[in-house]
Amino acid sequence: MTQQPFSRPGAIDLSALKRTSPPAGGGAPGAPGSGGGGGSTSAYSVAVDEANFQSVLEASMTAPVVLVFASPSQSPESAQLARDVATVADEYDGRFLAATIDVDAVPQIAQAMQIPQVPLMLVLLDGRPATQPIPGAAPIDDIRALFNQLAQQLTSQGITGRHQPNAFGGAAGAAGEDDEGQEPEIDPRYAPAQDALASGDIDAAVAEYQKLVDANPADHEAAAGLAMAKVLQRTQGVDLNAARAAAAANPDDVDAQTMVADLDMLGGHVEDAFARLVELVRRTSGKERDRAREHLVGLFGAVGNDDPRVLKGRQALASALF
Repeated sequence: MTQQPFSRPGAIDLSALKRTSPPAGGGAPGAPGSGGGGGSTSAYSVAVDEANFQSVLEASMTAPVVLVFASPSQSPESAQLARDVATVADEYDGRFLAATIDVDAVPQIAQAMQIPQVPLMLVLLDGRPATQPIPGAAPIDDIRALFNQLAQQLTSQGITGRHQPNAFGGAAGAAGEDDEGQEPEIDPRYAPAQDALASGDIDAAVAEYQKLVDANPADHEAAAGLAMAKVLQRTQGVDLNAARAAAAANPDDVDAQTMVADLDMLGGHVEDAFARLVELVRRTSGKERDRAREHLVGLFGAVGNDDPRVLKGRQALASALF
């Protein structure tokens, strides 16, 4: 699965679909796990139909929605993809909503969005695509890697909203109907750091994440947030072209190479960042090698130790060291 740069504007205008009035009635078909191309029942997944499509689009104004276009009859792997995306979305506690569109049951949605094939994934934010369409099925580890990359970029852009669990149906959704219109819940532990990011105060975000890590070194989300906030802190005001030119001119300069690695991280080019620093470790020695290795380990922490790219990066680092 290719890396996906994450942006708010989007290339395709879905405003016409967003304005389409849903038909009267509806209800149960949009509940999580009720058909919809094989999506599994979970707290953060929904099967999309005409009745709830507008609501799903509106949900992307709060936090990203990952659309999966599937056809269980024509593409069994697309049904598995829908189930895997729902599984991974659940792991992020509301940062993403998995939404499955069965193109056989609701072909008009796929036609309106000009979907060329199934399976296909599309990430929505603010009612618009936030990545290029991602065609084909993928192993669940690749899906986790994609979600992890998107989560990093959300954090770096100060996007902190979360979806309500079972907001589109199910027992929890029914019980929470009185909460309609309220702001999505944010884990209060991370709220000060996320608020600082949202306001552009990177130094304050670093300080808040540092407090959390000091209080609980086992808090992996806080550690990842701290590592990513430090990347933002180091790259504030840096000219990308000038940084790349300096790195090209000074291939063994640790400061120049680590700066470009940080910029690659922010741009979603995680594997490029890792590869650059692995090669730097391979070429250097002594204190310079130690600095390059420590910086790379810090980037591993920003991505997350369970990410397949980190596992591969650690293997490459070990090879470079020994």
